[in-house]
Amino acid sequence: MKFKAIVLDIDGTITYENRRLNLRVAELLHTLDIPVVLATGNISCYAQAAAKLIGLGGYVISENGGIILTGYDAEPIVTDDIGECEKAFMFLSKHYDLTKLDPEFRKTEIALGRDFDMDEARALLKERNFEVEIIDTKYAIHIKSNKVNKSTGLKIISKLMGLIPADFVAIGDSVNDAEMIRSAGLGITVANGDAEAKKAADHVTKASFGDGTVEAIEYLRSKSYI
Repeated sequence: MKFKAIVLDIDGTITYENRRLNLRVAELLHTLDIPVVLATGNISCYAQAAAKLIGLGGYVISENGGIILTGYDAEPIVTDDIGECEKAFMFLSKHYDLTKLDPEFRKTEIALGRDFDMDEARALLKERNFEVEIIDTKYAIHIKSNKVNKSTGLKIISKLMGLIPADFVAIGDSVNDAEMIRSAGLGITVANGDAEAKKAADHVTKASFGDGTVEAIEYLRSKSYI
């Protein structure tokens, strides 16, 4: 079977552990003959800058599915409102000293520093029935809609590209990649991935971080999947 596109996470997936871009995987992605979509919990300008530096087409899923872009000059598609996340943030602020990350750029979710008890905060939110979820991507803690994720983002962008999620190979490393990995035609988790991402995957690499994605691409080529 030939897959028609790849969707992959950035931090922890095409980087080293210190978040420096792995140039070997960047070069491989640039030479692929199929579209590559970057899917991240980070903000859109970060993802688009990464896509531009690698030499990709500008397809981006950012804010964990909250923002979709189909090109560098395309109008952003905003899939949700930040209002419920703000209410949850205000509630949690009564219990913790929270630090927002990139608040001036985020439109659909809130990212926080990893300096408070997330499990306790999650339990507090559950008691109040906020329509949000709180997740730790190892780089930030996110308060996000429980209706939006990288999988919902993949469904939107694949339709705009004239494809379906089953046409994609998905590669990731974190809990926020798990839904996307399950939705794709083939899901791969790099070796440093967390338990939920590995559980969702069809294949787990032996190598970690960007080297794992290099291994994944070589695996896909060896199987004539791309």
